[in-house]
Amino acid sequence: MKVPRPADLAQALELLGQRRSETPLVPIAGGTDLMVHWPVRPDARTREYVDLAAVGELRGVRWSEEALELGALASYWDVIVDAQANEEFPILVASARQVGAIQIQSRGTWAGNIVNGSPAADGVPVLMACDAVVVLASREGTREVALDRYYTGYREGARRHDELVVAIRIPRIARSLQRFVKVGPRRAQAIAKVGLAVTRSEAGWRVVAASVAPTVRRCRAVERLLEENGMPSAPEDLDPALREDVSPIDDIRSTAEYRARVLGRVLFDAVRDGAERAG
Repeated sequence: MKVPRPADLAQALELLGQRRSETPLVPIAGGTDLMVHWPVRPDARTREYVDLAAVGELRGVRWSEEALELGALASYWDVIVDAQANEEFPILVASARQVGAIQIQSRGTWAGNIVNGSPAADGVPVLMACDAVVVLASREGTREVALDRYYTGYREGARRHDELVVAIRIPRIARSLQRFVKVGPRRAQAIAKVGLAVTRSEAGWRVVAASVAPTVRRCRAVERLLEENGMPSAPEDLDPALREDVSPIDDIRSTAEYRARVLGRVLFDAVRDGAERAG
């Protein structure tokens, strides 16, 4: 197998742009999901890849007055060790610390978590709850897609075959609440049975759930309920809105009934915390 390794972004975009949509090159960043799939998924061994490791423009955690920008090769560990991220975005750090062991945290990338499209992703919910924007680039130029509008279906997203995710931009605004909850058999090195990210700012509530729909899902009905009615009196008060937002299923890790019940309760706890902080 030949895996091209472009030296810069222009070369990477040229390689992607030369391919037809029927036979696209698959970009590799950390490659952590690929290594898991390789022994058990024959299609993983027949696809063609492009290694982005040498593309320096995609590295780094960058700060501006308006936003935190994660390069497409920024790893979970890059955020964990960033002092400013710990201060302003503890929700990102909390999520990153539960993505596998240190080896995975050091290789896995936030952009890869987005493109991989798992409905049980740990990084995507916190990014979405912080109003992250995905920056896509091709030979024709760049465009931006709000992360909460990125997914079009199970493991399907807005990225075209000739595009790369080059950055993730997160606005720097004051948030009175940042909460990430992962429910699973262990704190880390396990796939979430239920994932939840909640933030609150002047822009309002952001409630994002994982492992309870075909994609990571922003819960807009729940957000409206909280904005209009305030703090619910019991977890069950959230159930009608949650039924509009999510559609959990039974699988090898859990049941739909368990997921729905647990999601309502961890959400109630997070919302109550937010109400208490608001005074």
